[in-house]
Amino acid sequence: MGGRIATVKEGAVGWIVFDHLERRNAVTVGMWRAIPAAVRELSGDPAVRVIVLRGAGEAAFVSGADISEFEQSRTGDALTEYEADSERAFAAVESCEKPVLSMIHGFCVGGGLAIALTTDIRYAADDATFAIPAARLGVGYPVSGVRALLRTVGPASAKEIFFTARRFDAHEALTRGLVSEVKPKAGLEAFVRDAAGRIAENAPLTLRSIKLAVRELGKPSDARDDAAVNASVAACFASEDYREGVSAFLGKRKPEFRGR
Repeated sequence: MGGRIATVKEGAVGWIVFDHLERRNAVTVGMWRAIPAAVRELSGDPAVRVIVLRGAGEAAFVSGADISEFEQSRTGDALTEYEADSERAFAAVESCEKPVLSMIHGFCVGGGLAIALTTDIRYAADDATFAIPAARLGVGYPVSGVRALLRTVGPASAKEIFFTARRFDAHEALTRGLVSEVKPKAGLEAFVRDAAGRIAENAPLTLRSIKLAVRELGKPSDARDDAAVNASVAACFASEDYREGVSAFLGKRKPEFRGR
């Protein structure tokens, strides 16, 4: 089957590329299964400080799951395995300790939007198109995907997106809080590279601690791991990077953080 997940390392920035040009980067079963390994590869490389998800070519970020596989992969006994593969992919991105960004252009539909919602920050080109067409296909939508959209846009907006299954543009996505910035398509990559570079310059332990705290604070109070959050805060103050940050500030120089 066509389609692949590629990883590219450029200094402190690691890229995960959805490459299935003939189907607008629609995600195949093989691609779902490859996502966790791609995340592990970049997450496990200490030189990589930030991960960016993007689509290959000019037409799409990800146009959804590959519908041509549905009769084989999303029916009968195969459905349970398919859902497990996609859930593992979502969980791998969402649980990554490093900051994960989405660079969205063209189609960001269905499973593509679900993937984007697992990332920490989403930047879009002005040609981006969003939709969740599950109701037009008659498929059940995973609870994790509903939860991700709900916490991002709120219940009324989430229901409107699901109920109507309509497409909407990048500027509407911005007003709904789905994306943080909208840029002209020609300038999006440069903007994302600059944003990723600036994030990568910051203290990795602090970024990890903040990401953990935000994740835990999004849970009900009785389900939060406050001890893990407090331990991550303490680790920051005990780190070499903390001493380096204070020294650099007092010396009016740029800090050189090492993640330890």
